[in-house]
Parts: sequence; C-alpha cells; structure tokens
Amino acid sequence: MKTNRYFLELGYKGTHYHGWQIQKNAHTVQAELEKAISTILGVNTGIMGSGRTDTGVHASRQFVHFDTTEDLKEDDFLKKLNGILPKDIAGYSLRKVKEEAHTRFDAIWRSYVYRISLRKDPFEQESAWQLYKNPDVHLMNQAASLLLSHEDFQCFSKVKTDVNTFHCKIKEAYWEQNGPLLLFHITANRFLRGMVRAIVGTLIEVGTFKITVEDFQKILDSKNRNEAKAAAPAHGLFLCDITYPDNLFI
Repeated sequence: MKTNRYFLELGYKGTHYHGWQIQKNAHTVQAELEKAISTILGVNTGIMGSGRTDTGVHASRQFVHFDTTEDLKEDDFLKKLNGILPKDIAGYSLRKVKEEAHTRFDAIWRSYVYRISLRKDPFEQESAWQLYKNPDVHLMNQAASLLLSHEDFQCFSKVKTDVNTFHCKIKEAYWEQNGPLLLFHITANRFLRGMVRAIVGTLIEVGTFKITVEDFQKILDSKNRNEAKAAAPAHGLFLCDITYPDNLFI
C-alpha cells in the first residue's frame, strides 16, 4: 500500500510546555501533536519536526512531517486536528510532499525573532522580555553585523551538546524598534542549542554599554561560552519561519 508524506505547518505558545521534544514525565508540544494526529488517523503516528525549541520558547511557524496510507484533505484534516489540540497549539496548513522530503534535513534557512517590551505590558508578559531600559539599537546593530562574517559560534552554544560542529551560516541579524517593542531578527542555515538567547543577552550588554562592540568581537573569537553573557529569557523567543525548496511539494 502506498504511503503518503505530508508537511504540516503549525504554531504554538510554549509557555506551558517543557519544550518541543517528547520526554518521559514531561508535557511537550510533540507529544500533544502526535497524540492528536494518531487519534485522527486511527494508528500510532510518529512525527518529525524541523527543529527543537526549548522550554518556554514559542513557534509562530514550525513544520513537521508524517506518513500515512490515507489521502488526506487539508480542510478536513485541519478542522479535526484543531478540534483535538489544546488551545495553545494550532495547525495552519497541510501539504503533500515527495516521499523523501524531510522537515529537518531539507530546511534551507531557519528564522527566529526575539521580542523585548520596553515598558510594562500585561499583554506581553508571556511573549516578550520586559526590559525597563532603552538600549542603544545602533550599537547593537553594529555588533549584530559581526555575526554575518563569523562561522564558529561555540561561544553562544550550551556547553553540554552533542553536535559535530559549531559552524553556522548566518544570513541576517538585525534589531528594529516598533514603538515599545524591540525586535531582534536572525536567520541562519542552522542554530546551536541556546544560541539565539545567548546572542540576544550579549547584544543587550552592548546596548546598555556594559561591553563594547570590540568586546563582542572578542567573545566571538574566544569560542568560549563563559565569555558570552547570560542568555535572554526563553519566553521572548519565537521560531518564526522555515524555508524549503519549492520542488519538495507536490
């Protein structure tokens, strides 16, 4: 019997989850999603995500793939899925792909946005870092531009990690201010564990004049996580886009 592979686009608020990946005795996004999809299909169905997010981190655009012998209709499947999923996880689209397509390995670029609220805001308590100071955005953009010409990001990686290389290609990294919201945008071919939050925390040190742009370059060159500054809180971070080759989709 022929197996069909599908890419499911989804979003979730990570506040009440112990990250993306299934773990024993922990409430995770992957576990909720696998349970819902398995219920719809009537058979235990594993899913593969485009990447993992840590405890408290959100995703406005995440992808998973799964296989089924059924020929699924997008509207019908999404209606059933969203009826089962908890209110803080939602399916957005379903697309059939080539049988060898892979949400993790075929991703070309991944994008994150980190959100900072420069004032106390009751509507941003779980989705932005409340920072009661106004950092120098120009200085932080000067430092962020250094990321584009660098390759080894060991200084911004969690120490206990099982990666084979600390090399990443960052395509863009910049800050923008939108009223009381300060947004950090970053796109790369891959990210290390804790990388974006460590970068944000260190850039804020630049913006509040605790370290210089030159110090930021020295941290990059050090390849030492102890040289970088404290990571920004998890709840301000959103996985916001994944780019795939068009020829994956049927």
